Amino acid sequence: MSRYTPPLTLTTRMLGLIADISEQIGQLSAVSDSQQAPQLRRGNRIRTIQASLAIENNTLSVEQVTAVLAGQRVLGLPREIQEVRNAFAAYEAMSGWRPDSRIDLLKGHELLMHGLIDDAGQLRRTGVGIYRGDQLVDMAPPPSRVTNLVDDLLEWVGTCDWHPLIISCVFHYEFEFIHPFADGNGRMGRLWQALILSRWRPVLAYLPVEAVIRDQQDAYYTALSAADRLAEATPFVEFMLQSLSVALGEAVRNEMTSPESPNSPIQRYRLTPQGKQALTRSR
Repeated sequence: MSRYTPPLTLTTRMLGLIADISEQIGQLSAVSDSQQAPQLRRGNRIRTIQASLAIENNTLSVEQVTAVLAGQRVLGLPREIQEVRNAFAAYEAMSGWRPDSRIDLLKGHELLMHGLIDDAGQLRRTGVGIYRGDQLVDMAPPPSRVTNLVDDLLEWVGTCDWHPLIISCVFHYEFEFIHPFADGNGRMGRLWQALILSRWRPVLAYLPVEAVIRDQQDAYYTALSAADRLAEATPFVEFMLQSLSVALGEAVRNEMTSPESPNSPIQRYRLTPQGKQALTRSR
């Protein structure tokens, strides 16, 4: 067991949300075919990147992000375009990382913040304030404690026997509290939670939960602040589980209605013998 266990109060709401999420994951796995819907996966990845960066005040739209990743010229700030390229590279590399590895954590930050800050891929060596939006709400732990705090948290991730959904949400909150990097902590926390979830259920690697967070950004910061006041992650865990449930519900509906999905009405019509006959008769 890890020498450190983050404080948390398990609530009946968490248990209910875990049950709902598990059921939705089963539904998504039943309708999702990663070999047959690559464009749907890419679309979800683009939504994830655009939303996570939008939370950090990047102004590029989904259409602009799509164009950047297609190599097209986009009218936008160079920094924002670089953020998009970096985020795509980081999410694409995610499958090769271990959630409990400090080396991989630093690699992720280096990719995510390449060309944006001088100390990309390095733990901070100065004091920083914790902001919720534009408001300074607290000071992060001093830099002399950062390495030990990060190592304790990662060790806990690697040895904890809690439900992976709970682990991922608690990690996200604890990571934001530590604020281990000079910049990029919000997007790194969301990236690493996605990594933890994808190791539990690979279908979650392309779940755009960041889009739900972006649409409830005030509630996201409120949950973080409430957890700070309680000195435990409970309010934030409940918020994130609810966000995951909403994102999964949207993903199931999108998979069912996408023309590329083999389970959509369009594809089933095209693939059945009756559908082929109907198409022949209609010509």
